[in-house]
Amino acid sequence: MERPSLEFNLPDTHEEGKLYVVDSLNNLNKLNVCPAESQRSLDEENTGGTGESTAGSNSRNQHLFFIIFILTLTISLALVSFVIFLIFQTRNEVDQISSRLLSEKKNIEELKKLNNIILKHLNQSRIKE
Repeated sequence: MERPSLEFNLPDTHEEGKLYVVDSLNNLNKLNVCPAESQRSLDEENTGGTGESTAGSNSRNQHLFFIIFILTLTISLALVSFVIFLIFQTRNEVDQISSRLLSEKKNIEELKKLNNIILKHLNQSRIKE
């Protein structure tokens, strides 16, 4: 029986490594020479040629920020309106209670006067007896 060979026919990875290093150096050189254009081409290479770039991502982020900002403003406006409504309701309740207290105070004053009149009358009637 023959033993199978443990060696595989692999391509020369050393050559691929050299190509990768050279390609990386070329990309770095492009970044140093013309940063805006090479960044766009590198972005396209990194996205796999789908055409999605950081500009689209930034635009999406700006739209998301704008929507969240509008939503926050709307919620804040609703909360402030509710607080103002509660303040007016509380003011109306306090006004009603204070008017009741004033009317009750007047009633108490009248009762005191009547009580004093009755006491005077009783005292005078006792004296006469």
